[in-house]
Amino acid sequence: MAALPADVNALDRAAFVARFGGIFEHSPWVAERAWPARPFADLAALHGAMVRAMRAGSADEKTALLRAHPELAGREAKEGRLTAASTGEQKSAGLDRLAPEEMRRLAELNAAYRATFGFPFIIAVRARTKDQILAEFRRRLARTPAEEFAAALGEVETIARIRLERLFAPQGA
Repeated sequence: MAALPADVNALDRAAFVARFGGIFEHSPWVAERAWPARPFADLAALHGAMVRAMRAGSADEKTALLRAHPELAGREAKEGRLTAASTGEQKSAGLDRLAPEEMRRLAELNAAYRATFGFPFIIAVRARTKDQILAEFRRRLARTPAEEFAAALGEVETIARIRLERLFAPQGA
């Protein structure tokens, strides 16, 4: 991963949380707990500190983090209530341009997944097609709750890495 701008390690706790609190969906506690690990040598070190902070959270905190994620092409998307990051991610996979039958199928999968696991289906959608996402949805519905909890946290880590990379990518990249 890339180098960080010099100002990142100089941020006080409040400024750090303001800048990075949204990397983990609606869970600024992750940035808050990663801040003491400064200085970060590079983007990978920042991401690693944030992942360790998330992983060190309680089971309830991690469950709340998973529940803070929106459903794919769900109610929040339809109502325009997604974060900017989530909006861009879902658009990148074409989830904002689904045919009515695809929307119906995705709604069924969202409902089945939430009923089974108690949180929305989470997947790093960037660089995946809608067909790949739907196939993964079906595959992951067959997992045990413990397997899927671990898989969802892994996807959250990937989403956070992508968000950090995009935050620090040269403009136009």
